[in-house]
Amino acid sequence: IRRKHGMKLLLTSGGITNNTIASALFDLVGKKPEDTSLAFIPTAAHEEHADKGWLIDDLARLKQRGFRSIDIAEIALEDKNIWLPKLEAADILFFEGGNPYYLMEQLNKSGLTTLLPKLLEERVYVGLSAGSMVAGRHFALGASQILYGEDLDRTEEMPGLGFVDFCILPHLNSPHFEKLREKEIRAVAQKIPETVYALDDTSAVRVVDGTVSVVSEGEWFIV
Repeated sequence: IRRKHGMKLLLTSGGITNNTIASALFDLVGKKPEDTSLAFIPTAAHEEHADKGWLIDDLARLKQRGFRSIDIAEIALEDKNIWLPKLEAADILFFEGGNPYYLMEQLNKSGLTTLLPKLLEERVYVGLSAGSMVAGRHFALGASQILYGEDLDRTEEMPGLGFVDFCILPHLNSPHFEKLREKEIRAVAQKIPETVYALDDTSAVRVVDGTVSVVSEGEWFIV
């Protein structure tokens, strides 16, 4: 685990979907929205070949929170000398949802994996879905394939960032994922050695210096 003293993470299922999660975020940042800058990393969304309305909705929700600025940093398509200054200028590094395996591949390929611990000494990490899943030690590939029906061609588990020692399973009770119900999750989670947090889209896990708590206006559970 590369968790360092002072690291602050907010691992969400659906982003900043309510005032409870927003309050938790600005509490972590220690600034008012109008004094806070955010870097939005959309990389995980690239491998999803379909309507990107959800990504636009996620960005729109962020805009409604009144940030001083929202920049977009693309680690897969931009050069490091373009994306790194954007991350350095931000108070929040917001990793968007999509495909966690593709995101992790690009984090490794770009070199951001090794830069993040230093960056996060003074910035808050926010994950949305895939962006939250990569914070753990690995992705629980078998469980993910069953529950999300994605990455069925992948056979090898990939290490995550290792910032936390638990797994996040986002989108509990979502109409878009039929198997993400408590019974199915509890059955699949038996094969995952780590603690599992199942979160609906109004819930998030807050981590401060290794202390974990849940902020929610909806449903979540731990296995």
